[in-house]
Amino acid sequence: WDPQTPSQLSQFPLSLIPDPSTPPPNLLSEPSLGVPQYMEMGFVDGIPITRYDSEWGRVEPLTQWMKDGAEPGYWDEETQIWERWQHVDARNLETVRDRYNQSGGLHTLQRLYGCDLLSDGSIRGSYRVAYNGRDFISFDLRSGRFVAADGAAEITRRLWEQDGTVAERQTNYLKTIA
Repeated sequence: WDPQTPSQLSQFPLSLIPDPSTPPPNLLSEPSLGVPQYMEMGFVDGIPITRYDSEWGRVEPLTQWMKDGAEPGYWDEETQIWERWQHVDARNLETVRDRYNQSGGLHTLQRLYGCDLLSDGSIRGSYRVAYNGRDFISFDLRSGRFVAADGAAEITRRLWEQDGTVAERQTNYLKTIA
């Protein structure tokens, strides 16, 4: 999976239960003053290292080591990637709202990847998607299968498994890129 190319993986919105210990939602249907409509954050060991939001319009390093270690053009390339994801996820949010027959009001989505390098050299990775504070779909790296939380997510699971490449891309991302 190439994170520079928005794919079917991002055709459906995501959101995790809002909690001070988790990053903010990727996308809000109704942003308010001082709260951007779209945000992406990168973390290492719980420390925020990068941030992109729709108000700032650029990816920015949040640690000196990220700033110092970036190749020329890196931040421009990352900004272009997240600008594309911002547009894809806006469509995703509409898709999931339709699946739940919802309109208007505040809705959120969030995509959460987690990767751990274990002491034996193996990798434990996870991909979770939720909508409006509820689990939506997750990926089980061991089995290479998606797990739907309800009937609306089951539609996504079937589409992704029918596609045949989404699980492969997730596995590749979690094992080699993340």
